[in-house]
Amino acid sequence: MRSRLPIAVAPAHHETAASYTARLATLHGMSFDELWHQVSRPRVATSQSRYIAADLLAAVTGLPHALLVRAVIELRQPEPDWLAHRHEAQRGCPRCTARHPGGTVFQLLPHHRYVCTRHHIWIGPPDLVDQPCLPLDDLPEIVAAQRAHLRLLRRLGPAATFDAVLTGFLICAHRWSQNPADDNDTDARLDWRDRADVLIPHGTEKTTFSTTRLFAVTYPETVKVAALVGSLHWRRLAAGGPDDQLRFATEIRRRLGDPDYRPQVTHDPIARWIDQDCWQPPSLPRSTYRAARSFGGRTGPKVTDRARDSNARSATWFARTRRGGRAMLYHRHLTAVLARDWSVPMTTFSATVTASATTRKFRDEAVRNTSAATLTELATAEYLRPHAAPSDYLDTAVTMAPWPTRTSPKISAGRLTLGKERTGFGMPIPR
Repeated sequence: MRSRLPIAVAPAHHETAASYTARLATLHGMSFDELWHQVSRPRVATSQSRYIAADLLAAVTGLPHALLVRAVIELRQPEPDWLAHRHEAQRGCPRCTARHPGGTVFQLLPHHRYVCTRHHIWIGPPDLVDQPCLPLDDLPEIVAAQRAHLRLLRRLGPAATFDAVLTGFLICAHRWSQNPADDNDTDARLDWRDRADVLIPHGTEKTTFSTTRLFAVTYPETVKVAALVGSLHWRRLAAGGPDDQLRFATEIRRRLGDPDYRPQVTHDPIARWIDQDCWQPPSLPRSTYRAARSFGGRTGPKVTDRARDSNARSATWFARTRRGGRAMLYHRHLTAVLARDWSVPMTTFSATVTASATTRKFRDEAVRNTSAATLTELATAEYLRPHAAPSDYLDTAVTMAPWPTRTSPKISAGRLTLGKERTGFGMPIPR
């Protein structure tokens, strides 16, 4: 039996079905299961699994069908570009959703939404969903970076922008895991240290640390790098001959504030990108919300004990070093550019992280010649490809290119072993 609810509460924009149903149940003093049974249907006749139904939800809430299919993400008609949205729901800006009573609002946000520019609050990639919001009043450059990110989206489109921003985070994360030169007062890593002191003050790591705050720390420089690596002009230079590669290195050196930077064959994600990625099409997300088994269902994001344990271990490691690059590299948010469709499969996730900062030239030559002298020489050598990389993609690519089509199975990112990768550093488990 379905009866109309007395309190008319509209869903938030892009709110998930489970989140909206939970808020309605709370406001009416009902159990979630009771209300869910009224607004959902079995997926198949013989299944106990159920999915949200727009007509039933409209009958129970008394709200127009058209309003519900615009707001609830699983009911959207026509369906949104799922590749342009994250694969899991998260909390948005709490001030934007404050007018929606009944509990926490979980939304499916697009890849390009990291900051609420209206209220100056960091939204970031999904992390521990029960953490308090992060105000950015003391860090206006992070808010400005979100506006630059949106301009980049309008210029490049969602596919190239998604790839470029994650590549920028990857480059910044690797560089943050290294120490800056003490005599270089323009290095971006010094800015990261200062921002980290604001967002995760010394001595408060146990209560304030989260990996999403580390992404906030590097976000301004990430967007600067993304504007470079997302541009077809600069990608063609990076894929070109030695002179073109040097022009690209000069520009990225300026954007990172490191006048001494030179691409290296090892421990250098920029050289790796020049060597293997710049002449390829944008990378696809690893998964989408539409493909998840929980799509349209009753489950929502939860914080597990394992996630809390990983966060606590990462906080301990950050308190010792005050460098957050490694925690970012082990976060699931970067998996799409750590294990690209053309990457060499690795058996462990730590090997995938290491390979993301190593050129193929080093790996291939190291296999052929394993003498200690050669390995030492290669490890400190500058990278410069002697010829242009042939690329069918760059020969025909245009700005605002559509999402590429995945024609083969995803490359495995490798398993996260239970040795030093968890107990020594405590990084979040990629999924």
